[in-house]
Amino acid sequence: MDERERHRRGMTVRRAVLGDAHVDRALRGRSALDNDFQDLITRYAWGEIWTRPGLPRATRSLITLAMLVALNRPDELRLHLRAALRNRVTAAQIKEVLLQAALYCGVPAANSAFHLAAEVLAERKTRGKRRPTEARPAAPRRALRS
Repeated sequence: MDERERHRRGMTVRRAVLGDAHVDRALRGRSALDNDFQDLITRYAWGEIWTRPGLPRATRSLITLAMLVALNRPDELRLHLRAALRNRVTAAQIKEVLLQAALYCGVPAANSAFHLAAEVLAERKTRGKRRPTEARPAAPRRALRS
């Protein structure tokens, strides 16, 4: 596979996992400093690793959650909690990973992760389980007065 194809496949998976809104924000926010980095993660994280056939996306999400707890990366953890739900990981599965992380990463790390998970799950519930990339129904238009 050439680099263009790897990037194309990576972008497809990146959008499917993280959602169009997040990816569009990241791409709009590119700068001369991080443009090459955005390209790198699209090609290699998403185009090389997340496209491999050896593990389903839900399993990759669960592994990613555990690693982000271990590394104490709350911003990425929040992002990947949302992604895990998009990959059809259940709240019960997230809970089990966080309990496992408490043993191997420490109770304080898992405690923070549980708080983030509760926020993300509550956010999802208030959206009516609508994925962030799905548009909300348009409000009825009111006639303009002249």
